[in-house]
Parts: sequence; C-alpha cells; structure tokens
Amino acid sequence: EHGYHGTYNAKIVVYVIDNSLSVSSSDPTSLSYDEGDALTLTCQASSNTIQHTHLSVAWYLRKDGEDAARPIISLDRFFTLIPGPGFEQRYVEGAVRLDKLGEATYILKMAQLELSDQGQIFCGAEEWIQDPDRSWYMMTRKDAKESTLTVKAREVSETSSLVVKMTSKQTTLQEGEELLLSSSIDSQNLEGKFFSVAWLWNGIELVRIGPTGIVSVTPEYSERGRQGELRATRTGNRNYQFVMKPVKTMDEGQYVFRAWTEERGDDGAFKQGTAQDSDPLSVKISSTESELSVRMQDVPPTITQRDRLRLVCNVGGFKGQLSVTWKRKLTAKQIALFNIIVSLSQGGVMETAADFTSRNVRVMRPTDDSFVLELDDVIPSDSGVYRCTVTEWEPSGKSHSREQSANVTVIPIDSLVKVSLRSRTNIVTVGDNVELMCQVKGPSVLKHLIWTKQNNNSTLNNIVTLSSDGSVSWSGDQHHYQVKVDNQNNAVMYYLKIVGASRREAGIYQCMVSVFLENAFKKLPESNHLRVMVQNPVSTLALSSEPSISQIINSDVHINCRVTSKPSQSSQYAVTWLHQHDAANKTILSSDRKAVETLGSQTEQSFRQRVIMKRTNGPTFELTIRQARISDRGSYFCEVVEWLQDPRGDWYPLPGKSVITKLTVIEPANDLTVERNEQQLTISEGNEVELECIMTSGAPAFFYKVIWFYAPPSFLSMNASLVELDQTGLLVYPENQALQSLQGRLRLSRPSQKNFYLKIQTAHETDSGTYWCQVEQYQLDNEGQWKQKASESSGPVTLAVNVADSKLSIEKTEDKMNISAAEDMTIPCNIAQHTSSESQFQVTWFWQKDAETEQRPIFTAYRNSTFKGGHENVRFSHPLPHQFTLTILNTGPKDSGLYFCEVEEWLHSLTQGWRRAVVKKSGNLNVTVLSEGRVKSLPESDCMSGTLIVTLVVVTIILLFIILTLVLVMCRNKASNKAAPSLWTEQHPLSDKTAEI
Repeated sequence: EHGYHGTYNAKIVVYVIDNSLSVSSSDPTSLSYDEGDALTLTCQASSNTIQHTHLSVAWYLRKDGEDAARPIISLDRFFTLIPGPGFEQRYVEGAVRLDKLGEATYILKMAQLELSDQGQIFCGAEEWIQDPDRSWYMMTRKDAKESTLTVKAREVSETSSLVVKMTSKQTTLQEGEELLLSSSIDSQNLEGKFFSVAWLWNGIELVRIGPTGIVSVTPEYSERGRQGELRATRTGNRNYQFVMKPVKTMDEGQYVFRAWTEERGDDGAFKQGTAQDSDPLSVKISSTESELSVRMQDVPPTITQRDRLRLVCNVGGFKGQLSVTWKRKLTAKQIALFNIIVSLSQGGVMETAADFTSRNVRVMRPTDDSFVLELDDVIPSDSGVYRCTVTEWEPSGKSHSREQSANVTVIPIDSLVKVSLRSRTNIVTVGDNVELMCQVKGPSVLKHLIWTKQNNNSTLNNIVTLSSDGSVSWSGDQHHYQVKVDNQNNAVMYYLKIVGASRREAGIYQCMVSVFLENAFKKLPESNHLRVMVQNPVSTLALSSEPSISQIINSDVHINCRVTSKPSQSSQYAVTWLHQHDAANKTILSSDRKAVETLGSQTEQSFRQRVIMKRTNGPTFELTIRQARISDRGSYFCEVVEWLQDPRGDWYPLPGKSVITKLTVIEPANDLTVERNEQQLTISEGNEVELECIMTSGAPAFFYKVIWFYAPPSFLSMNASLVELDQTGLLVYPENQALQSLQGRLRLSRPSQKNFYLKIQTAHETDSGTYWCQVEQYQLDNEGQWKQKASESSGPVTLAVNVADSKLSIEKTEDKMNISAAEDMTIPCNIAQHTSSESQFQVTWFWQKDAETEQRPIFTAYRNSTFKGGHENVRFSHPLPHQFTLTILNTGPKDSGLYFCEVEEWLHSLTQGWRRAVVKKSGNLNVTVLSEGRVKSLPESDCMSGTLIVTLVVVTIILLFIILTLVLVMCRNKASNKAAPSLWTEQHPLSDKTAEI
C-alpha cells in the first residue's frame, strides 16, 4: 500500500566468524579387506569458534565410476544418527555404527564388509549456526582425505577349510600407545559352526575366546587383563579384535591369530578341530624418552633351599610417582612369559599374585630410590629369572617403564645331603652275620630312612622304615634283622645287621633317605648299591661203593652207594643213578631229598620196570636191578647231592659227589633136569591130592615155565594140557570142554624156585588117569625177547580115584512068632551100621507062605519117601533114622509064613550122582497065626527041629548074599558107562492098593 512508501534506515552488525572447522583422519589412504571383514575408521572433527555452533559428521562412500558420494551414516547437528540410502537394514542389524568418543573423535564401524562397499571412503563435517530467528544455517563444510577401500571376495576352497586373517593399522608403536589387531575367520556355513580363537605372541598364547564366547587370559597376563590393559572381543560373526594398551617394549615381537572349529557332541562337550594360523604380524615398540633407570643390586647367584631370597632394585632419574612389579619366569628363553609375583602401586598398595598368596612374600621401599623383594623359605621351583619393572607415572597419565632382570638359582637341600652305603664284608657263608652301614651327611633336617633289598628277579622289597619321630616299621620278617642309629658330627650313621644270613638275604641293598621339605617328605637320591653274597659252606661229602660187581644173568643185582662222611644235623640227600653203556650216559632214576623218585625218561620201559632204589641207615642208597640182562652191563654212577637247611628253614644244595661201579653180567651154562620117577597114587573120591614136579638142577638166573598134562586111563595118546604157569608168572588154563570141571578144581603153587605142585581139590572118580609136568627154561635176550633154552618132562603119576565101599549091616536075627487070629503083627527091620551119614535107604518087606518057595513083596518104602504096598491092611513106621517097622493088622491063618526085609543103601557119587551101593537082607521071622483064641506051647522036640531049620535058613541066606554080590559087581562093571538110575518116583510107581499107615 502507499502508506508504507518511504525511506527506511537500519543498522546491521555483521560478525565475521573465523573458519576454524578441522576435519582429519589418521587411517591409511589404502585399505584392503576381505568380504565379511570388519572395518573401523576414525575421524577427528572439531571447531574452535567462540560462537555457539553445532557440527554434523557423516561418512561417505564414492563407488568406482560415480562422481557423487553416498552417505553411509551421519550424525546430524541434533545428534541424531541417520543411515544413508542402502545402509538402512545394515544399520538396523547393527552392522553399521557411528560412535563418538570424546569431543572430537568419530568412529565408523562396519561389521561385515560387502563387495558393494568398495570405493573411496571418507568423512565430512559441517558446522551449523542458529540465527536469532532460530533458523539453522550451514556455515562451512570440510572433508578429510579419502581412503581407497578394496573388498575382496571370500576365497574358500573347501567346505571344511578355514580362512584366518589378521591386520593392524599400526605396527610401529611407542611405549604407552595402543595395539589394535583386527582378526577375521571365514568358512562355508559359518553361522552354523562353533569356533575358538586365540592370539599368540612369539608362540605363547595371550588370550582366548571359547566357542561359547568366554574370554580367558593366560595366567601370565591375568594381571594386565584385570587392569584393562589387554582385551579381546568378538565384533561380528566372523570378526574379532585384540587390544593391548598401554604397550610396553617387552610386548614387541611376532603376533599370530589362531582359530579352530569346535564340534559339540551329544553330551554338550566340544571336540577341538584342526587349528589354522594367520600370517604372523611383526610389531615394533620403541621406548619414550625418559631419564628413568633401574639396576638390581647384589643379586645372589645361588641360594640354598629354605633360605630367604632378598632382591634389591635401585631406581634413578625419576621425577614422578613410581610403582614396581616383581616377576619371574622359569627359563631364560625369550619366548617364556614372566609371571607376576607381587606389585607395589604408586599409592603404596601391595598386591600379591594368586600363586604366591600362601607364600611369605613381601615388597618394600626402604628408601625413595630402592625397592626390595623378600621371599622366605625358597624352594627349588623358585629358581629362574627375576625381573624388576619400575613404572614412572606423569601427572598427564602417561607412564614410562624400565626393567632389570637377574638369574637366581635355588640349590635343593637334597643335593647337599650325601648318602653312602658300605660294609666291612659283603661275602659271607650261610649262617654268618653281616653289618651294613649307611652314612647320611648334610644339613640337619628331619630324615626318613628306608632299608631296601633287590632280589635277583629285580623285585625291590622294603625291609624296615626308620621314621623321623623314632618309630620303626618292619615291612617283612624282622627276626633276621637288627637296626641301630648313631648320631655323629654333621652325619648320621644307620646300621642294618643281618643275623644268620641265608640265601634269602642275598641281594643288592640300598638305603633310601627322605627329608622333610615343603610340608612333605622328599625322596633323596638313593645310596650306592651294595651286593651281599651268601655262599654255601664247603662240602665234606664222601662216598664209597664196590668198584666192580659180577652177576649171573636173570639174577638180581644190588649196587650200594654209601655216605662215609659225617652228616650235619640237617643233612638230606638227593641221589641220581646213571648207566654208562657204549659211551652214552642215561639217567636210570633220581630221588630228591624227600625220597620222591623219578624214573629217567631216556631209559627203556623194560629196564625201568626192573630197577628199584631204597635207602637204609648210614645212609646207604641201594640200587636193585631185577633179573639182570646182558644189556645191563656197564658202569653205574651214583651221584649224591647233600642238602642243608639255612637259618630261615630253606634248603640249599652243596656240590655233588659221585662214585662208579662196573657191572659184569655172566650167562651160565644150561643144566636143566627134572625128576622122572613114576608114581602110583590111590585116593577116595572127594579127597584132595597134590602132585609134585621137582627140578633136580637148574640155574636160578633162568626163568622157568611149567605145563601140567593129563591123559585118561588106558588112553595116554589122548593127553591134554591142564594148566600153564609161564616164565613171567602168568597162569593160563587152556580151553578144553572135557576138562573144564577138573580145571576148576586145580590149584598150582611154587613154594620154591625148583618145586612146582598141582593140587586137585575134591577129586572125582573121573579124575583118574596119568599126570606129568613139562618144565621149559627161558632167558631174555638183549632186546628183551624171551628165548627158550631147554625143556624137560617129569615121570608119569598114575592117579586112581575110588568110590567109597558100602559098610551096611542089617540085624539078621532068626525068630518065630505065634499069634492068634485078629491080632496085629509087627515085623522090624533095623540097620546096625551104615556107610555115610548122607546114605539113603530103600526098604522092602517080603512074605513067603508055608510050603511055597515064592517070596512076595508086601510093602516097599522108597528113599524118596514114596511107598508101594503089596498086602492089605499094613502100617509103615519109621521111628528112628535107622529103624523101620511094618505092622500087619487083623491077621488071620492065611498070613502065616516066613517074613523078612531087604535094605538097599544108596550113596552119592561126584561123577555118577546117586547110586545103589549094596542090598542086604534081614533075618527071617516065622509067623504062625492060630485059629484058636490063644497060643499053645510047643513041645521040646518041635523047638529042636525049629532050631535046625533056622540054622539051615541062615546058611542059605549067606550063600545067596555072596552070589548076589558077585552078580552086582559084574553088572556094575558092564554098566559103568551107563547113566545111574533116576531117583524120581516115576520109576517106582505105587501099587493100585493104597497102603494103610
């Protein structure tokens, strides 16, 4: 509008702000990484204006062939992080970060580089100011120098291979600066695997990250790890970092990054795979300029165990505060790490390493320029290289370190203790005493001593233990040992006495000493070996034997070996007999000291069966060779070993002695003769008879075989052998069915060498015949085979075996009897004498009527208790063994007549069985049965006539008996080969009428 037209004036104050924006980067201008590696870049951006301004910082990437640079990530003026185009997802995943450290440091971190990240990378900063209207204006912009980033594709040739790399932006450092090692691993299927990594310095592991991400620092660097001077982290799936700050000159050397796969088992445990190392990276560290100096003073080169170690470290040229660290390593090799013993901070705080908390160790600063380390009760493991590291601390926080090392050797006490073993004599005889002396020289410490003995079989056995408290402990048999201890100046003498040495005490002796160090007994070097030899006493054994012996073949040979020396109280003897024939020695048999005999294995079986050895008092050892042969000739050695018993009860042998006896075996001439006298022998059947066969001459050195022959009567050509007794004593019965019964009753005996007897037991009638013997002479040849030398037969022996004769006798009384009719009549039949108690009888009663000559049997009682009746109304009775009666009941006149009995005696024959030996008849009984009621007396004339009749009858009976006997003998001879009559009742049937008893 026109109302605003006019001239206006204003005063403007213009401020000119200096352009103080500074942007720089210390990163190399050329960077080379592998795909997947981690990238860390640092940018310094600051402004020194007095105005209130804000800075925005960004990292840019200009890819090859592009003019415009793309922002990777930026921090705007309001301190907001903004990912650039194409980096949003990686920013969300944390793979791209921008960190601000302090006032002016900006760090770009890219966890996993990609191939698209290759190009020119740099950082740029803009300075912004706010006008009074609160509008923000960019005052200026500056970019740092560009770095060319090259990203190489991953090179994995095999599925199982592992690619390990390590880089560092700066490998030349000054003391106090930071060492940063960027490491990476690459493998196919990396996300599904477990890995362990480690960083090594000069081949020594510094720190490790396990498969579960646990970081472990090597004990030598644990102190620096606790103080934050050493760190290891995992920055990505395949990226790791190792940081050491501040570095020291001692950290200079070769660094290697090592990685290996870990396979997890079913139990959760990891199994380590093959390790892969990166290329070594050489790091150089130079010291800063400082006037600090360190020198160790009066270092003792050696110190004795259990003494105090005192090391002094003098310091010069320092201005600030000092701290000291005492370290030690076991060896002077450069690759070995120093272990911290104790440290003293600049504030005066002492800190002891864990390995020395139980030790009496301390560090002191008696003066401003000296530090002292004291370690009490040193032990051999305290030997090594000791280092005094002094650090000067400036107010700005910087530090300078200087160090000095010295070797210290701790001499073990056991090297100062000397043990020696000796004895006045170590070669003794069984039963003697031995004294061993063990001298222990050295410092006075508690000692523990053991006496040991090593046997020939290399077995080491403890004998006794002498403890430091004075107690004695025996490990074995203490009855043969004694101990004593003698304390001397700067030495202790231990004595071991062997009482009554035996073979068991022989061996190598030692004394082993232990000293009490480090709360335990430590074994010192063993003493020298001392061999104790126990010898046997000298043998006084003496033997005697016949120089030569001559013996007839087949006779027994006795060779005596006598001990003529006086035996000791415990002497026992082992004997071995040897036979030398044709320049060859063979062991016959041996007998140990317990008289257990063993036959020689090289001796023939036939010879081994013929040798016997026995011991008699003296002692005398007798070797008997049964039935000597020609092959037995030669020399016989008797080797005797005397055994004695030592004090321990063990038996040991002395050297053996031997004597020789020469044996000659003579073969005698043949002179066999046998008695040839003829003999006649008669015996009864059932008796025994003994036949003789006698040699009248014949050498006892031979062996004899006897054969008994038999021929039946009148048939000498039918001879057969009954029994044989051969030259070895074997009894043989030749098979012969006809002679089997006779062979079963033969008994052959030889009561003397020249007499042979054949006994026939229970002779049978059929044993009758001719007997004779045949003697054959035998001898063993050199091969042990039997050879017949001669044969002779004896004279015949005729043997008759008779059956027993009958001795039967019957009462023959002649008598008359008058009875009335209807009375009973008894007819006796009594045996007065019989042949045998085993005799059996058959009784028959006969009746002859008056005026008739026919004799009728009326009743027969057979020997088998069966009966046959030929008359009515009879009764048989047998009241006694030899009494038989027949009663006729209710007699009548018709029963009158002559009555008598006939007895048959039956005897048992071993050959024929039961046979009828004889038949005898009794006297006659003349019976008259009257019809009147009573019997009348006869006139005297009638008696006289009756007497004549009886006499006539007796004479007639005797004549008949003689005739009957002759007939029976003739019949028996004709029927001798016929079978004997059977005793069974079938041959004697009873009559149709039944006898009334």
